[in-house]
Amino acid sequence: MNSAPRAITTPHHSTNTGAFDAERVRGDFPILRQKVNGRPLVYLDNAATSQKPRAVLDAMQHYYAADNANIHRGVHTLSVRATDAYEGARAKVQQFLGAQRPEEIVFVRSATEAVNLVANTWGRANLRPGDEVLITVMEHHSNIVPWQMLCAQTGAVLKVAPINDDGELLLDEFETLLKCGKTRIVAAAHVSNALGTINPVQEMVRLAHQGGAIIMLDGAQAASHMAVDVRALGCDFYAVSGHKMCGPTGIGALYGRYDLLNAMPPYQGGGDMILSVTFEKTTYNHVPYKFEAGTPNIAGTIGLGAAADYLRSIGMDAIAAWEHELLGYGTRVLRDIPGVRLIGTAKDKAAVLSFLVGDIHPHDVGTILDQQGIAIRTGHHCAQPVMDRFGIAATARASLAFYNTKQEIDALAAGIRKAIEVFGT
Repeated sequence: MNSAPRAITTPHHSTNTGAFDAERVRGDFPILRQKVNGRPLVYLDNAATSQKPRAVLDAMQHYYAADNANIHRGVHTLSVRATDAYEGARAKVQQFLGAQRPEEIVFVRSATEAVNLVANTWGRANLRPGDEVLITVMEHHSNIVPWQMLCAQTGAVLKVAPINDDGELLLDEFETLLKCGKTRIVAAAHVSNALGTINPVQEMVRLAHQGGAIIMLDGAQAASHMAVDVRALGCDFYAVSGHKMCGPTGIGALYGRYDLLNAMPPYQGGGDMILSVTFEKTTYNHVPYKFEAGTPNIAGTIGLGAAADYLRSIGMDAIAAWEHELLGYGTRVLRDIPGVRLIGTAKDKAAVLSFLVGDIHPHDVGTILDQQGIAIRTGHHCAQPVMDRFGIAATARASLAFYNTKQEIDALAAGIRKAIEVFGT
């Protein structure tokens, strides 16, 4: 069997006039060809998980069909090929995020695990009673709970920067919280999953460093929607989730500055994170391997590398521009529907449309839309403090990707009008 992985074909994403061609890109995603409840699938739940292009599916299939073996341990051919593919994926993610060296990329199960890794390694080693951890109101639970747990363990104090009625960070309040001089680490979303707000992360990084703190950015909702360059941002840590950037589930990556990673203790103990073990002493492996205990998700890592290649082949600037156009169109269309209230109206937004429809419960809206073949998310979106900030329990959320179209937004609007008709609001 030929061991060479299939080449990734550059998607035909533009027309002769240079316009983005979402219809052609859709051909790369087998799942989008199906019908749901007798209607063509309209998938608008991309903030929960994105769909996977054929290039990612093929890369994972190739590993299992041709190269399946454990990595870093074997001298036989399959193990060498699997190791090369695994480390090749690390280099692809390094390039995708703009890291200086591949050792600054640690593979984890998810962005959630990346946050927990930093909290349990850097946090436990550096926080003392009275130190402060600063987050924002718009954080996902995954960027709240690990810091609460850490504060309970260390005696540190959790501080929260507020947002305005549009869902934008109050940067002056953020800066004031830093000026106390007690903040040791800032943890903030690059993009809010519940509101779509794009935070002014470069300025946040500057202010954090000016205040003597390090900063970790949760990029789970950003990496598939815009170009990310961690060196240009100047952040100390950056977390991404594979399944939200057209990759498989169960894989993510943590970028960390090499000097910080090198000084941090391991997260878990086991195989491959050691250089030597005796009953008296264990010597840990070098960065990044000291953070990757046990047999990793090899196929998932290879799939993540293929996803990074795929997104770069389309072009992150082209993706951002098309999604911005979709967001503007969707905002106008939804605002034209009587009774629809948008939640999250920041000037700088990613392609997320969170909304309420009169007095109809979001779950009922989602059910009516599902009958029309339209997939959205309803609920608090693992961001209950955001819901509390707006005095609501839940929203309906349509989250867009580069393979969505204006016709699908029209279908969403028609489905919302159907819900209004059914519930008579």
